[in-house]
Amino acid sequence: MAELGFYHLLSTPLERALPRLLERARAQNLRVIVRAASAERVEYLNALLWTYDESSFLAHGSARDGNAAEQPIWLCHGEENPNGASVLFLIDGVEARDAGAFARCLDLFDGNDPDAVAAARERWRRAQAAGHTLTYWQQTESGWEKKA
Repeated sequence: MAELGFYHLLSTPLERALPRLLERARAQNLRVIVRAASAERVEYLNALLWTYDESSFLAHGSARDGNAAEQPIWLCHGEENPNGASVLFLIDGVEARDAGAFARCLDLFDGNDPDAVAAARERWRRAQAAGHTLTYWQQTESGWEKKA
């Protein structure tokens, strides 16, 4: 079973939080999948990761770019792991039926959207029933605080 962390975004939007979390993963030499809800969202994230910070660089790719095995961060909208990632980032309310294939999954959700919070609670219940190890992280002004 995977370790599944729920990341409750409160003070910064996904567009600012995701690149920082990806930087942390890459600093540990982890290979990552970012799974979004649609091909359009993947393309949006692809552009975002090239432009989010002038002083940073996150090597990444998607199906449009190819060479999946060589990409440390792979952006997709389906259940795949062509870069041999050990960490899965889930956004847009995407649920991973293949979570057990990863050492760690991060489920990022918008804490300012009541529907997103309710959906995250349902994903938590299903993951708990499936036997995953769960943690809950809440975003604060000073960073991430582990709540459960």
